[in-house]
Amino acid sequence: MTKMAPELPIEVNSETGVWTTDALPMLYVPRHFFINNHTAVAEALGVDKYAEILYRAGYKSAWHWCEKEAELHGLEGVDVFEHYMLRLSQRGWGKFVTEDIDLDAGTARVRLEHSAFVYQLGKTGHKEEYMFTGWFAGAMDQILAARGSALRTVAEQTQSAAEPGCDVGIFIVKPLPDARG
Repeated sequence: MTKMAPELPIEVNSETGVWTTDALPMLYVPRHFFINNHTAVAEALGVDKYAEILYRAGYKSAWHWCEKEAELHGLEGVDVFEHYMLRLSQRGWGKFVTEDIDLDAGTARVRLEHSAFVYQLGKTGHKEEYMFTGWFAGAMDQILAARGSALRTVAEQTQSAAEPGCDVGIFIVKPLPDARG
């Protein structure tokens, strides 16, 4: 059964048509439209180059979002990360579950169920959700910086439900090799 999510209010400006959620302007597009464009860019640039670009952009965006949401809602630490996972889950990307997080160590493990990419593309045999990796490191690093930690992280996808024998995606966040705490 589908229901409205009152905890994720969507406001539509009657004059401009701009959609807003969490005080951010939003775009509402069909999943196939986004993923078809995503796939076309990956084919044009090559997956590795595109993944690198998305990582940097996603990292920056996640840092900014977590910083603003933490301030707005008075959140800190793990609560910021959990709020971010909730909001990502409510926006149709899939369901993000924090399986483990240790801010002192700079580590986290996130499980992705019901991936929008897998729903659209199917079992491709490849990790299809590389767009998300920078998001997790950006969120973690913003939280660490807010705590006064100099530790910085990197994230990687270790499995995807698009791969044979896998039902979920897994993302690991870990300290950068030269990170100092």
